[in-house]
Amino acid sequence: MDLPRVAHRFADVDGARVFYRVAGPEEAPVLLLLHGFPSASHQYRRLIDALGTRYRVVAPDYPGFGHTEVPADFTYSFFRLAEVMEGFVQTLGLEHFVMYLFDFGGPVGFRLAARHQEWVDGLIIQNANAYEEGLSGLARHLIANQPGVPDAESNIRQVLELPVTRSQYEGGTGSPELISPDGWTLDQHFLDQPGRKDAQIALALDYHSNVTLYPAWQQWLRDHQPPTLIIWGRNDAFFPEEGALAYLGDLPDAELHTFDTGHFALEENLPEIAPLIAAFLDKTVPAPHDRRAQP
Repeated sequence: MDLPRVAHRFADVDGARVFYRVAGPEEAPVLLLLHGFPSASHQYRRLIDALGTRYRVVAPDYPGFGHTEVPADFTYSFFRLAEVMEGFVQTLGLEHFVMYLFDFGGPVGFRLAARHQEWVDGLIIQNANAYEEGLSGLARHLIANQPGVPDAESNIRQVLELPVTRSQYEGGTGSPELISPDGWTLDQHFLDQPGRKDAQIALALDYHSNVTLYPAWQQWLRDHQPPTLIIWGRNDAFFPEEGALAYLGDLPDAELHTFDTGHFALEENLPEIAPLIAAFLDKTVPAPHDRRAQP
């Protein structure tokens, strides 16, 4: 079986050293993998192995996550995460790509798309919400922790501990024994590093800014109709299946597949999901010679 050679690199972007994983032929269609909370690019290791011989797969860590390094005075907000990812894309010279949006990857990726629609060949949306109906009661409770709300920081700090991190992986799964402990163990390792919980608290306190932008992102989808593959773990405690179905109101031609699993759907259903992604990329992204012929 052929496996890709995966390089592990840093890119200097706007004062940050952005860590990223990259595999695949340089001339191949690019898939930009935007990770979720509380993880980092390591959540895509198996997907990179599955796709990284045929496609150029790029998976960065955001500031405050994984191996990326930022100055002590970095201001954590979703605007800043997107700004750094914008600089990352420009530093690597990625002119066209399909974006894989998972969880926090939704707010980051939709901000990128709104600013640079010319970059986006298509979207793969996996448990990345952009609709009010896609917010569970638990999600609304967490989002209610905003600046000025009594005990907001302490409420958020409680969800940054190992039992909650583990539950995000195992919750809603059909076969918990298929879920490797490596994911939540590594996530918690990074969460426990100096300053990382403060960074996550700042982002959680800012999450309401994403909900405010939902109507703008929905309008972008209606206006641009990007080719879209929607993959969803229907037992997600934060973003239930209603969030997946809501996209079809704005993207009637989108391809939708739901799975009997939880938030981290790739952990349990990678064998079913990877072929769907490959087929979507093959029919969505023009070959390099076709793209050069376009005006």
